[in-house]
Amino acid sequence: MFGFDLASLFVRIPVVLIAITVHEFAHAYAAYRMGDSTAADRGRLSLNPLHHLDPIGTLMLVFFRFGWAKPVPINPFNFKEYKKGVVLVSLAGPASNIMMALVGAILARLIFPLGIPILVDFIFNFIYINIVLAVFNLLPVPPLDGSRLITVLIPPKYEHISIALERYGFFMLIGLIVIFPGIFFSIVQPITLFLLNLFI
Repeated sequence: MFGFDLASLFVRIPVVLIAITVHEFAHAYAAYRMGDSTAADRGRLSLNPLHHLDPIGTLMLVFFRFGWAKPVPINPFNFKEYKKGVVLVSLAGPASNIMMALVGAILARLIFPLGIPILVDFIFNFIYINIVLAVFNLLPVPPLDGSRLITVLIPPKYEHISIALERYGFFMLIGLIVIFPGIFFSIVQPITLFLLNLFI
């Protein structure tokens, strides 16, 4: 997962821009459809990558193939149905990445036999990074998408756990990645590789 050369770097940059932009747009669009215009009002209902990029998260994706974008602002109390809205909006981003990976898998059947290295590299990275982004964001740790699911699915008697995760989740996530990368990759990598083998 780590390591790169210059040619691969130039391939990953457009892949990351596409993956992040569609992911965040999907969140904003789902929220808008559910009745919340907060993201739209702040310019996040957009396919312009500049509206969604988080500098650190983007660099992580480019160099290490996992990372994040700026969270889409939502007000779940505007949703027509609160729980349904939270679930659908949370899943919209990862679902968009899986759909893009599926499109990439279809293109791979056409492009891989041609044996053109830069196209093969682009499609492989397109599939891989979209899968990683989907899996990574479903981890139940704030500010990732999976944490929003926890807030509506966790029984009320365990609500204190959800509150603690919301407060300290980001630091836990960074600690897991930086201090205990083996644990982090033991969670993310097997799922990623399993899906990658299904797609390619």
